[in-house]
Amino acid sequence: MVNNKYPSTLLENAVNELSALPGIGRKTALRLALHILRRDEDYAERLSDAIRTLRHDVKYCRDCHNICDADRCSICADPRRDRSLICVAATIKEVMAIENTAQFHGVYHVLGGIISPIDGIGPADLEIDSLIQRIAAGEVKEVMLALSTTMEGDTTNFFIFRKLSPYNVKVTVIARGVAIGDEIEYADEITLGRSILNRVDFNDSIKLH
Repeated sequence: MVNNKYPSTLLENAVNELSALPGIGRKTALRLALHILRRDEDYAERLSDAIRTLRHDVKYCRDCHNICDADRCSICADPRRDRSLICVAATIKEVMAIENTAQFHGVYHVLGGIISPIDGIGPADLEIDSLIQRIAAGEVKEVMLALSTTMEGDTTNFFIFRKLSPYNVKVTVIARGVAIGDEIEYADEITLGRSILNRVDFNDSIKLH
C-alpha cells in the first residue's frame, strides 16, 4: 500500500475532511483542496461561511420535513399546490428529482430514509407517524408512494400501505417505468415524469409482483 506524502499537515487535514464526503476519494479531495488554495481568500471564506450556515441555520418544514429556510417550505406554503395529494419521498433528493419533472402538483412528505434493518433503520426512525397524523386530519385524498424500487423501498411502501389501511385514502405507487433496483434520484426526468403520471393503485402493484 502506497502512503501519500503531503508537504503540509494542514493540506493533509483538509484532504482527510474532504475525502469523508460521499463519492469523494482522496485524489479528488486533494484536487479540491488545491483548488481552494489557488482561489483568493474571499472564496475560501464564502465557502466556509456557506457550510457553517448550512449546518447551523437550515430548518425542516413543520408540515412535510423538507429542507427549508423558514418554518414551512416554499412548496407547502404555495396556495397553488394540491393539498389533497401527498407524495411520500425518502429524502430531499427525491423531492428535487420529482419537482424537476414538473408533473407533480401536490405536496410532499419526506420520510428521512427507508426501512433498512441491515442499516439499523426501522419505522420508528422515519417520519411515518407524522404522515399518519396528516392523513388523519382528513384533507388528504391520495398518497402517492415514490420510493426507490429496491427491496427496502418496497418494504417501506408496504409498511406505509398497511398503516394507512384504516383511513379513507387512495394509496398509489409510481409506475415501474423506473426500473426495479433503481434509485429515484438517478432516474431521468422524462421517465420519472411518466412514472408519476401513470401511477397505479398500490393493490394492483402488489398483484404485478
